[in-house]
Amino acid sequence: MSYKYKKVIFVCNDNTCRGPMAEVIFKRFSVEMGIEAVSRGIVVLFPQPSNPKAEMVLRNHELLLENHTSKRIAKEDITENTLILTMTEKEKKTILEEFEEVAFLFDVFTVKEFTDEEGDVIDPYGGDLMDYESCYTDLARLIKKTVVKLNGEMQ
Repeated sequence: MSYKYKKVIFVCNDNTCRGPMAEVIFKRFSVEMGIEAVSRGIVVLFPQPSNPKAEMVLRNHELLLENHTSKRIAKEDITENTLILTMTEKEKKTILEEFEEVAFLFDVFTVKEFTDEEGDVIDPYGGDLMDYESCYTDLARLIKKTVVKLNGEMQ
């Protein structure tokens, strides 16, 4: 038995908050699965560290986002049996357009769509710590559902 996907890429706009948070949460809940998890951004003009508020919220939940530097998603990131989970419908469309030539290698969904929900994961950027905590809570719930779904799709 093995998993349908070998790699999960969490994609957000600038790879400093939602994507990295989702990556760290996924790694906590999928320890035994052996599925590689990374995060990437759509608009990364230059490498940036993760958002300090996102780091603080993760630390409050005993998760560490260590030495994160934002990276733009590239064709090299996409390998066979890759699952790409975006935070928004707009990001999903961008991925489908930009990586059309390697579309046979991956499946792409918004993280809510993958877990049979509707809407986007709200970007807390510019908000207060409670906005980041709310984003974490939303992502933690969605990632738990993602892990359950992936466990149900073993081949």
